[in-house]
Amino acid sequence: MPTALVTGPTAGIGTAFARRLARDGYQLVLVARDAGRLAQLARELGGAEVIVADLAVPEQRRAVVERLQDGSRPVDLLVNNAGVGGQGEFWSTPFDRLHQQLELNVTAVVELTHAALPGMRARGAGAVINVASVAGLTPGRGSTYTASKAYVIALSEGLANGLSGTGVRVQALCPGFTHTEFHARAGIDMAWAPEALWLEADFVVDESLRDLQRDVIVSIPSVRYKALVTASRLVPRSVTRFFAARLGGRSRN
Repeated sequence: MPTALVTGPTAGIGTAFARRLARDGYQLVLVARDAGRLAQLARELGGAEVIVADLAVPEQRRAVVERLQDGSRPVDLLVNNAGVGGQGEFWSTPFDRLHQQLELNVTAVVELTHAALPGMRARGAGAVINVASVAGLTPGRGSTYTASKAYVIALSEGLANGLSGTGVRVQALCPGFTHTEFHARAGIDMAWAPEALWLEADFVVDESLRDLQRDVIVSIPSVRYKALVTASRLVPRSVTRFFAARLGGRSRN
């Protein structure tokens, strides 16, 4: 029975991944900082290994790294889903908050992926799904979130290129607006966004796993978001910067 390790599984896309992978027959290792919600999800799924850790804290990542490096209990699929959204405007946000975001959105992804890949390469099989965002494919507007997701996309593409032919796959999952707790937790007012732009978490996960089987490296769920990304690449960069500066959720912080 294959094993999947999912970070941030207690809400949204992470929960959808956990439920879908459980249905697909994976043994699950669930990683989050909320012990109560982890235990509840594990019970719902009929049992799972849980690791309570705040992945923004380097010392707490250690247990997850060691689990990924445990050759006696190999992890076949790593889903780096944990992340945090906008922390306010760059120039008015305390640096420690910006640093915490980068620790979770970037450094944790790099460290866990680095821990998982050697074993996967040795076995000639395995996959890593890094949950990024369609925001990482377009200019941002004053926060480090877009930059963090752009890094994850570039990292994933580079790793996928380097691992070609090894049996190990890496995907950057780039959803658009998705019905989760994400924006509320980040203090972002999304009342402006039309319903037509919103996706469901289960749909995002289904598309990601379908694309993984097709060796699609950058997965963009839904035709409308694929069209938006394509259009943004066809117009001058100055135009996309103009719209990015005037549209999008604004932090309430």
